Amino acid sequence: MRGTGSGRTRVKTARKRTAQSTRWLERQLNDPYVKRAKAEGYRSRAAYKLLELDEKFAFLKGVKRVVDLGLAPGGWAQVVRKAAPKAAVVGIDLLPVDPIDGVTILLMDFMDDAAPDRLIEELGGAPDLVMSDMAANTVGHPQTDALRTMALVETALAFAIDVLQPGGTFVSKVFAGGADSALVAEMKRNFATVKHAKPPASRKGSVEWFVVAQGFKGRSSDQA
Repeated sequence: MRGTGSGRTRVKTARKRTAQSTRWLERQLNDPYVKRAKAEGYRSRAAYKLLELDEKFAFLKGVKRVVDLGLAPGGWAQVVRKAAPKAAVVGIDLLPVDPIDGVTILLMDFMDDAAPDRLIEELGGAPDLVMSDMAANTVGHPQTDALRTMALVETALAFAIDVLQPGGTFVSKVFAGGADSALVAEMKRNFATVKHAKPPASRKGSVEWFVVAQGFKGRSSDQA
């Protein structure tokens, strides 16, 4: 590892490190958001994606109960705790997550039939914000990866529609191009506004976008 005249850190390719992992490590070492996260105590650069989305859409103000789907490593939950210290926060992930003060962590699969009830039970009531940073494990085939992640988005949306307080917000990661037309239509039926955004903290080369659906209209009698 060495510095360059431009101030960038270069990483030498180690014997057991692939060229791809070397490029990833070099990018991490030179990423201003990674450096900022380390300095400010956030667990990942993803925290700034939520901060920048909130700066634009102001959905964290006054939240009382929050569900964090795809919690690991915990950057989004940290942002919520700083923005709304009195809010109840429950997160779920397949991966172990180190404790976060004021956050209840469920180590289980969100696709497990028991997960929705467990989340609401631990939360103590209906949330006014459901946020999802879930993404399927990639297999290297773009269309397949997109379909698998959109299936998670659909499941997260169905959960949000089922449990949100009227006026609540749903925030989710989606793939490039945003949510598909059927999913957007479902959001527009249930929320006052639906917007797509790519915050500055999301790398330009990344296929991720985010959807922010605000003003949940409440479940109609035919949905009950």
